[in-house]
Amino acid sequence: MTPGMRTSKLDLDAATLRLAAQPLSTHTDYDALIHLAGDADIVLLGEATHGTQEFYAIRAELTRRLIVEKGFRAIAIEGDWPDTFRVHRYVTGRGDDSTAREALGGFRRFPSWMWRNTVVQEFIEWLRHWNLHTSAARGMTGFYGMDLYSLHTSMESVITYLEQVDPQAAQRARHRYACFDHFRAEPHEYGLATVKHGSEPCEEKVVLQLLEMRQQHIDQLKSTGHHTSEDFFSAEQNARLVVNAERYYRSMFYGRDESWNLRDTHMYETLEELRMHLGGGPQAKTIVWAHNSHLGDARATEMGARGELNVGQLIRTQFSGRSFSLGFTTHTGSVTAATDWGGPTERKTVRPSRRGSYEKLLHTVGIPRFWLNLQETNAATQLLETQRLQRAIGVIYRTSTELWSHYFNASFPRQFDALIHIDETHALTPLERTSQWDTGEFPDTYPSAL
Repeated sequence: MTPGMRTSKLDLDAATLRLAAQPLSTHTDYDALIHLAGDADIVLLGEATHGTQEFYAIRAELTRRLIVEKGFRAIAIEGDWPDTFRVHRYVTGRGDDSTAREALGGFRRFPSWMWRNTVVQEFIEWLRHWNLHTSAARGMTGFYGMDLYSLHTSMESVITYLEQVDPQAAQRARHRYACFDHFRAEPHEYGLATVKHGSEPCEEKVVLQLLEMRQQHIDQLKSTGHHTSEDFFSAEQNARLVVNAERYYRSMFYGRDESWNLRDTHMYETLEELRMHLGGGPQAKTIVWAHNSHLGDARATEMGARGELNVGQLIRTQFSGRSFSLGFTTHTGSVTAATDWGGPTERKTVRPSRRGSYEKLLHTVGIPRFWLNLQETNAATQLLETQRLQRAIGVIYRTSTELWSHYFNASFPRQFDALIHIDETHALTPLERTSQWDTGEFPDTYPSAL
């Protein structure tokens, strides 16, 4: 700084954060973070985008350590139950797939790169090896999905299971689910028909199917005193998913907050059902992988102000003092995303973060990778308490509308227990790369390159 120049507020804020920042450059730099998270019953590991290599790689490494060092026994992801249960069977040695790439074959619905990517493939191979060769008496770690977009796949899974154990029950399920036959191409067409055209909803039929399966579960408990098998549990979760997906697709036409709340409530309920199935206690210690917007407490964001809740809020409410949440941020780099829903997978440039955002403030710290403990009360966390813009990139990224489509107001320390900032990040590598991904995005100044 030139002698006589006044220190700016931005410089002072950066200096305050620099004192609290814990650089991340070696494996042992994560030790304190693992120590903070390890005693929780549920650890939430977020991501600021659905397509960043570093977010996925760090999340996978933290998960390995939580499994090995802290005894976590379940991973629940922002993915659909049937697709993840196929992976679960693979990592527990019960599936028909011979490789992780094959086991991830169910993730074909857009955006497939979220889970069909090189980081997840490597992690799944590690988890299978850990379960089958290393975990020994500690017990296996399962891999499960929380989302509800698999309406038709879940119906097929219920019928397939029942055909193996009770053909008459399978016939009843097939008859009930036939209500959706006219809407097999696009589930949202079902919601449109029920709302706009007055078609009779399938709600009663899918609820009857779930009630029948839950009665089977109760009957077995009474007769044997034992819980039902894992395959029955999976089928029951698929039946519950169909009920909630039916409600979700109807709610889409009533407003964003209602459909969002249904989806996140379903994800939270899936976590509850999973933990009950695992028996609670240490054997039910669970790690959750999802976007920051699902895992950061919604009450600390403008989402909460407009009536939306999320998984992070519900977990903090129900697991007070027994959960730990970690959010991620980045300043610039590249990201795997699409321009439109259902569009081709692209490797896009992430614009440098906007003035007044958390990302820009963290960029000024000047450390390439670091983490902050937001549970502490110090000058840094007090500085971050003030609401600022926060960036969220999902499966769609449109730089032309970035301010209103990818930024929202939030208070980071009230959302999360810790954050990791990586100043420059890189696009996640899909297992199926497109020409758009390989080419990447032209710079804004193309063709002059100035």
